[in-house]
Amino acid sequence: MGIFSYMFENIDQIMRLLLEHIQLTAIAVGLAIIVGLPLGILISYVKPLNKPVMGATNLIQAVPSMALLGFAIPLLGIGTLPSVIVVFLYSLLPIVKNTYIGISQISPGTIEAARGIGLTRQQILWKVQLPLTLPMLMAGVRISAVTAVGLMTIAAFIGAGGLGFLVFSGISSVNNGMILAGAIPACILALAIDWVLSQVESLVTPVSLQPELLKTRSTLTAKRRRQKWSVGIVVALLVFMFGQNVYANLVKDPNTIRIGSKQFTEQLVLGNMLGEMIEKNTNIKVESHLGAGGTQVLFSAMEKGDLDAYIDYTGTAYVDILKHDPISDEQEVYDTTKEELAKKYDVALLAAAPFSNTYTLAVDPAVAQAYNLHTMSDLSQVASSLKAGTTLEFLNRQDGLRGVQNEYGFTFKDAKGIDGATRYVALSSGDVQVVDAFSTDGLLKKYNLTVLADDKGFFPPYYGVPLVRQETIEEHPELQDVINRMMATLDTDTMRELNYQVDVEHKSPKEVAHNYLVAKGLVK
Repeated sequence: MGIFSYMFENIDQIMRLLLEHIQLTAIAVGLAIIVGLPLGILISYVKPLNKPVMGATNLIQAVPSMALLGFAIPLLGIGTLPSVIVVFLYSLLPIVKNTYIGISQISPGTIEAARGIGLTRQQILWKVQLPLTLPMLMAGVRISAVTAVGLMTIAAFIGAGGLGFLVFSGISSVNNGMILAGAIPACILALAIDWVLSQVESLVTPVSLQPELLKTRSTLTAKRRRQKWSVGIVVALLVFMFGQNVYANLVKDPNTIRIGSKQFTEQLVLGNMLGEMIEKNTNIKVESHLGAGGTQVLFSAMEKGDLDAYIDYTGTAYVDILKHDPISDEQEVYDTTKEELAKKYDVALLAAAPFSNTYTLAVDPAVAQAYNLHTMSDLSQVASSLKAGTTLEFLNRQDGLRGVQNEYGFTFKDAKGIDGATRYVALSSGDVQVVDAFSTDGLLKKYNLTVLADDKGFFPPYYGVPLVRQETIEEHPELQDVINRMMATLDTDTMRELNYQVDVEHKSPKEVAHNYLVAKGLVK
């Protein structure tokens, strides 16, 4: 699918995500102004606070955004709040710094003249210092706002929405059209925000400092009138958007549950399927946080009550959540997981689906032929000459790369963490020779990869299974039957085909999920 054809066919989704992106960015930058301006004024008056405050804001800038987000998730959960807080913290430095510099650079003679005519300290601040500082302050706000547009793409990583959803989804499915459908509007938005704030900067700059001062008064007046109209229209649009959002929250149906999913294709399909299945077969409304993170992020959100349900895998819950050593007994894994999730976390494990999305290792057919690779045991003789590219979760899990290497007795020459479908691209370009994969990945078929057999049966069973908070099941007992009916139809071949439609045919996960449910008669 071409880039522009994708954008035209999905214009409604792009506009919805664009509005979400604007709202999130405006909230973060607005908070930064509310906090940063007083801080800048404070450190310009109380000099001993200068170094601690500037040091703290500089330190925040030095911390990688994803690391800061990782720290925020355990405290604030997933969704809008942690995303806004992280971008707010990153937006502080230019505003605090420019406010401080602007006030500090005002001529002492100007301040002395203000005192001479009888102005109090407060009057000097409001009538002299702030007006003269506004151009410098607005420059800081412009920097913060433009930077925030780019940073806010991380919101999608934890299910807060915004244009980053398209970027992350496109990377997961090697869909350049989807990536650009998120990136291009984000770039245009950044340029538009910069232009609007430049008009505000010009408006707040005292007439005596305007470069057009030498022009005729009528020309300057006309220009400022146009700027006021431009800014007024933008403010009116923002007020309208936020008004709609506040109204939606005020009249929000209390009969709502929140569902989530991980970032890769299969999870996005299952998340959309789960949401539509619930909404079309019950009177429950669904708030979706799709692509919200890995197992630990989603389960932590469920523990905190930020999520009510998501679909995981039996082996993942058994090893990654409950911290058991991997075993291959399907029934024992399911029974133990169900019992311990209920006892320790008050989470219900519903019936497992017939499909098993087990981990595997895959190589290019040319590599398989050159090294005579058929099973994972075959890697023991040649792994030291090969580079692996695996998802970050697989790289750091006991039932992932560490466990495989211990079980089969080999170590790769190098192992890189490469999330999403990017690792398949790295494999096809020869940057790595081995990747981790799921047995239902559509990209295995697209790239015609050789899947190495787990001949020692290391990996536990990974049957798709819904996790639902017990409290949610008790409030909505109809959920169990509705979700189980959907899961019972999903076998391995079906999931591989659904993933193929997204990864190779570049259909949207929502479209694929809807078409499947309709075809199976699960929704009308």
